Amino acid sequence: MKVTKESIIGDVLDAEPETAKFFFEMGMHCLGCPSARGESIADACTVHGTDADDLIAKINEYIEAKAK
Repeated sequence: MKVTKESIIGDVLDAEPETAKFFFEMGMHCLGCPSARGESIADACTVHGTDADDLIAKINEYIEAKAK
């Protein structure tokens, strides 16, 4: 799985539940909320005032390391 700014948070969490820690780190503590799960990563980062590219890099790095 390759995560992008357009990736839906719920889809990422369903495929890789362990990535929740990266959303928590950015201040997104409402991951169970239906609206949060339906947001794109870009939208969530805009709302929370964080860098989407940084979050995506962390998530993809984690997923790639796990696959090795």
